[in-house]
Formats: sequence, C-alpha cells, structure tokens
Amino acid sequence: MTTVRRSVAALAVSAVLGTTVVMAVAPAALAATTPSPSAVLPAGLYGAGDPTYDGVWRQSLALLAQDTAGVQPAAKAVGWLAGQQCENGAFPSYRTDQGAKCDPKLPLDSNATAAAVQALAALGGRDAAVEKAVRWLKSTQNADGGWGYNPGGASDANSTSIVIGALAAAGEKPAEAISDDGKSPYDALLTFAKPCGGKDGGAFVFQPKQPGIVADSTAAAVVAAHGQGLVVKAGPKDAMDAEDADCATAKTIEGAAHNGAAYLATALKKTGHLMTAPMPGAEDPAAKPDPGNTADAVVALSAQGMGEQAEKPLKWLESNSAAWAKESGPAAYAQLILAAHAAGADPRDFGGDDLVAKLNATGPEPASTSAGQEKKSESESDSSSDKWWYLGAFFAASAGVGFLFSGRRKSRS
Repeated sequence: MTTVRRSVAALAVSAVLGTTVVMAVAPAALAATTPSPSAVLPAGLYGAGDPTYDGVWRQSLALLAQDTAGVQPAAKAVGWLAGQQCENGAFPSYRTDQGAKCDPKLPLDSNATAAAVQALAALGGRDAAVEKAVRWLKSTQNADGGWGYNPGGASDANSTSIVIGALAAAGEKPAEAISDDGKSPYDALLTFAKPCGGKDGGAFVFQPKQPGIVADSTAAAVVAAHGQGLVVKAGPKDAMDAEDADCATAKTIEGAAHNGAAYLATALKKTGHLMTAPMPGAEDPAAKPDPGNTADAVVALSAQGMGEQAEKPLKWLESNSAAWAKESGPAAYAQLILAAHAAGADPRDFGGDDLVAKLNATGPEPASTSAGQEKKSESESDSSSDKWWYLGAFFAASAGVGFLFSGRRKSRS
C-alpha cells in the first residue's frame, strides 16, 4: 500500500532536513529495505521492514483491519501508535523516541495523522488523542479546502480524501470543515475531477498540474465523496447499467464520484485488475498487474454501490494477491482485508488464504480474535499506554515542504 508513499515521504523528509535522497532507486527497492541486524524495532510495531517512511501508516491500517475482522489488537500495538503523536496533535510518518518531545524539524504528515485518527477512533478509548489530531488537521487546511501531504504543500486528491475519512471517523461533518476562503474539502476534490471525454475522462487526478497516474487518486476520491475512509460500507446500488459505465457531465461531488467509479469500472472490465506505472529510475519499466490499486478500486466501487463491477476484480485478487501480500507485509494484508470487508467477502477464506491470521502474524499477538469485543474506556487505554506509491512520478508542491505522495499504497512493511 505504501511503496510510493515511502519514496515521496523520503523526499519530504529530505526537503525539511536539507539532506539528499538519491531517487534513481526504484521505489520497490525502497519498500524492501529492512533494518540493519543491530536495529531493534519497537515491540508493538507490525512488520519487519524499515518503518521510517510508513510506520504510522502501516500500523494504522493493521489495527483498522483487525478491528474490522473482529480482532482486538494487543495493547502495546495500540499504545505504540498513540505514542507516535506529537504534542501539537500531529503524527509523523515515524519517530524513534516516543519518550522525547517531537523534534521541531520532524516532518509532520497529514496522511499518517488521518490514518491514525481513523484507527484510534475505531478502537475507542482515545478520544483526547483523536480530538487533538483533528484540531491539527483542521489547522493545516489549505485555502482551497483541501490538504497536501505536509503542511503548506499544495492540496492533492489523496491527502484531501484521507483527511475527509478522518473527519468522518471522528464524528465530524467533512462538508462543514470550511477554509478561511470559504471552501470545503469537497470543493477541493471537485478541482481534481476530469471532465468526460478524452484521456482518463471522469477520473480524479492527483493534482490539476500534476495529473500523473489516476487510478489511485480516483479510488481515494470516490470513497471520500461518500464521506467514508479506510473502512467502507457498501453503498446503495448505483443507478447505472453494470455493462455500460458511462461518464456524464457533473457539477456536484456526487456526480463526480459516479464518474470516477465509472472510470474504474471501465478500466477493470477487461482483465479484472489495474496495472502499475513505472517509477522514475525503475530497473524494470514494464507495467505489471497491481494488486494494491485493484484492492482500492474494489473498495471504491463498493462505496459507490457498484457491487457487480467489483466482483471481477475481487475474484482476481483472491487468485493473484497472495505473493504480493506476503512480500509487502501488514499494510498489504490490511488492504486486502478492507477490500474484502467492503465487498462482503470473507477475509478468513480469501482465495483459500486466511488474511486475518497472516496479518496477525506480522505483529504482537492480539488480545483476542473473537468478534464483538468491547472497547476499553479512555482511562483504561491511557493507563496501559503509559506502560507500554502507484503514481508514476514524484510531485513537488508549490508551497512549504511541498513534496506530496501519490497514494498510500503497497509497501514492504
């Protein structure tokens, strides 16, 4: 889920700290990095890969997927995530010393913060942390109503979408999050929607001036248009012919979401899967089937109420995602679990694989694997905590740090 995220997060960190990152390395290589033999990963963290650029992200997805599957995560796993929060409410991609205050130079991350909000809100007992993070997200909203990857960066479809999901998860009304210029997040999302006709008609671009590859940003925006986040409930049936996914002129976010879903349905119709786009410097530039973005498309189609169109890609994932998930780690297993949940499939029998068991095995042993676990109270949770990238280009924003990531996808974690 976060191959590209790692790469662009690395660029963001390098911009803030004034260091140099050599980007001739393929993102897959970045995703596959593992800590040195002497490095010791936190006991509560999921995955064995280097968490520098995706620690909070993959932890949040893992916890959300477990909760969705009726698994009560280990207290130390939840505590580790909560402990990543800085004093101002934001989350970085990862910080090593949770006992110290956040370094003022530490890049803060709207996407990591929004994902953490969704995980902590779902698990319960962390209201103060959630509220603090939401305040920070609102304080970093751009004038156009959207968000960039880092504060001050130009708005992009992916960052805006995941913040919408965080606001909704925290009990806020995203449409009422109004910028100083009177713009809502949905006003920003509409600026990323392409008109019908021509290449990628109906899709959502990453940014108007950085269109890049659109499948990832389209899936994110379709979900956000329905006021949902990483965990999606299937919507009512879309009023479109399953065999004829047409794009129609749209002036509202609802119409744009329909068009975005129609774009995804058309892209998936022939093969049942989406394709990767080569990253700059990749050793193998050939496009390949992309399980991560295909899973995101299943989630988006389900949110749009296009369950029939989601069936073929879901079946493709059941037959073709096992090796990818094993290689990529907890974020990938979580992504598949969330796709299965959205489409009404069984994540414990996903093409013969028990995705939940495999996700659980990448981190600390869960407190319980039974559904219907009651959430801890905030005081109980706080007490226990005291103890214990599919886009085909890297994007430079016009303001602040300015490095933005394409999507939240596919990592070696």
